[in-house]
Formats: sequence, C-alpha cells, structure tokens
Amino acid sequence: MIDTHTHLYSDQFDEDRHEMIQRALDKGVEKFFLPAIDSETHEKMLLLESEYPDKIFSMMGLHPCSVQSESWEKELQLVRNYLDQRDFVAIGEIGIDLYWDKSTLDIQVKAFEQQIDWAIEKDLPIVIHTRESFEETFEVLERKKHPKLRGIFHCFSGNLEQANHAIDLNFVLGIGGVVTFKNGKIDQFLNDIPLGKIVLETDSPYLAPVPFRGKRNESAYVELIAGKLVDIYKIDFAEIDRITTENALELFGLKQ
Repeated sequence: MIDTHTHLYSDQFDEDRHEMIQRALDKGVEKFFLPAIDSETHEKMLLLESEYPDKIFSMMGLHPCSVQSESWEKELQLVRNYLDQRDFVAIGEIGIDLYWDKSTLDIQVKAFEQQIDWAIEKDLPIVIHTRESFEETFEVLERKKHPKLRGIFHCFSGNLEQANHAIDLNFVLGIGGVVTFKNGKIDQFLNDIPLGKIVLETDSPYLAPVPFRGKRNESAYVELIAGKLVDIYKIDFAEIDRITTENALELFGLKQ
C-alpha cells in the first residue's frame, strides 16, 4: 500500500513518530508521500525524508491556508528556491480553501496559478487542496489547461459530477478517511469511478477513518481505507492494493 498524503512531520507525532511509521510499515505501507505546508515545516519534512530515503518522498508547495497577505510572496519565493535546489515528486499541497478565510481568495488564486506554472515547467504533478472551493478550483484548472497538468484532488469529498470533472482534467482522486464516514457520501457513488483513477491517502494526523474518527490519524490506517474500497468495489483487498499502488507510482514518476 501507499499513503499518498500524510503529514508525518506534524507536531502531533513528535513523541512517537518512528514507532508510528513502523506500525504503518508493519501493515504493509511501503511508501509515504509528504505534502508541504509552509516555511515553518519544510526543514522538518526534508529531515524526516532523509531518514527514510527509500520510503518517504517530499513534495514542495505553499498550502492555501498559509497564503497570507503579509507573507505569501516571500513564502512562494522559498518554494521556488527549493524547487531549483533539488528534485521533488510533486508540487503540493496547493489550491484554494474558502472554509477558513474567504478574504484571501484573490491571493490564493495567484499563488495557485503560479505553482501550477512551475509544475508545468518542471513536468511535475500537483496535489490539490480544495475546501468549499470546487467551482473556484475548476475555474483555475480550466484556465491553466495543459498536456502536462495532472495530479491528485487530495481528500476528495465532492459529488459524482465533480469527480468526473476532475478526472476529465487529468486528475485522480485521493480517497481517505471520509469514505468511511456515514455522512461522507462519496461511498454512495465511488463505484461509478474507475479504480484506475483512485489513490489512497490518510492525511494523517487529520481525518482518521472509522473506527478511529475524531482521534489522531496515522498512516497504518490506510489499510482501513483500502478495506472500505473492498466493500464498495466488490474486489478483493490484494487487487485494491495492486491497482491503487500502481496508480500512485505512475503519477509520482516512480513506476518501475
């Protein structure tokens, strides 16, 4: 299994980080992909990656919730500096979040578009954070359409129409703990989506799946998400694992 979106460097793991990673490895999680947030965590993320060079892979980007009027341009310049210094598997997590702050929409869009341009320039996938902003996110992606533009709609929680729109734009859906929630709703239509367009994620330490909902999430729980897809697709666990793993490796350019 692969956890395509996990914040292993989060402060919530400071007391048991290596034990938590080992639990995931013991469950069969082979690779972990770490989305960037902002300058407060970049170095912590990259240090952790260096400790597990064949298991942990870093992205680089500026999270939309960190796009603030006084700092976003400096933060973006830092992202660019990192992208010029070394290779990353993706630019992310980037996008638009209108749940916490609608007043920053204009600069969120600017930051999103700039990072999309860099992804196209460097031929990297993007990992999109979209919260209460599907319409605005799709508007940007339609404007920026390009043969190289591809990636993941992280923590997908939209409807079937939005899922198909994302797929039409050359994106796959990141499916996490929400698929196990009674009110998550995506379980009601997910079997209409080809399994070839889905990757697994936890978004640890957030959005823990049932039966751990409301508690700290961790990468070992990707097994529970895969198990829910067994119920939805009526396909055995090994096949869910194989297909979603291949999808992730191909997207991130790690396919053998």
